[in-house]
Amino acid sequence: MITRVLGSGRPLVALHGFGVDHRIMLPLADAVQDLPWRMVFLDLPWAEAAAATATAKSAVDVADEVLAEIDHHLGDEPFAVIGNSFGGMIARHVAHERRDHVLGVATLAGVVHPVHADRAVPPRTVLHTDPSVLEDAGDAREAFEEVSVIQDAAAFAAFERYVLPGLRGSDTAVMDRIATDYALEAVPEERHREPFIAPALHVFGRQDDVVGYEDGLALRDHYPRGSFVVLDAAGHNVHLEQPEVTAALVRDWLARIDR
Repeated sequence: MITRVLGSGRPLVALHGFGVDHRIMLPLADAVQDLPWRMVFLDLPWAEAAAATATAKSAVDVADEVLAEIDHHLGDEPFAVIGNSFGGMIARHVAHERRDHVLGVATLAGVVHPVHADRAVPPRTVLHTDPSVLEDAGDAREAFEEVSVIQDAAAFAAFERYVLPGLRGSDTAVMDRIATDYALEAVPEERHREPFIAPALHVFGRQDDVVGYEDGLALRDHYPRGSFVVLDAAGHNVHLEQPEVTAALVRDWLARIDR
């Protein structure tokens, strides 16, 4: 599952979302490249490069495979973990199941409730559109419009570079199989009632109509060392639509771990 390692230092495991691959997490490598951390990128079972794990049939299978991969490659080495969307749910699971080895946990637009109907989400909102960008987007237009709150040249460039390759390479059969059993056995914070006291970061998009932000904010008492941030002018791809602020927040989270 480990597809790329960048940098040197303590491990920061990066878990991507559903239907994309590790490339959606690559902007974070630029944010931390001067820090003493090495980013360990995993490709989850539907990703084009993850054929060996394509037997997964549920979110529980994915979580188990991620834990096994981390245990095998990192052993007893302390690490931090960050996840986006579905990967955020898995990151919280990893953080609680391996609490003694986890230095901190972060999520970007992380899933809290697996069933979409159970989520508190805002109405679909687009704040800015550049018609010329959409006209030039070709066959990527529909996917870009579906998720983007800011539809300008910079946002499309990020989408085209970091999101689109994973979307096009995903194995839909694997996704369909896992989508029918998308939930973990229990919400990590309910399965492990004791507060998670290591530094945490949870970032949400104010206009994210996929997972929202209210459900994530409801977890705040479980993370006494947690920063909970809702960013305006950002949807489900919050770290791509607000890259500078997200980078600063991730750096702050790692600095809190270092201290």
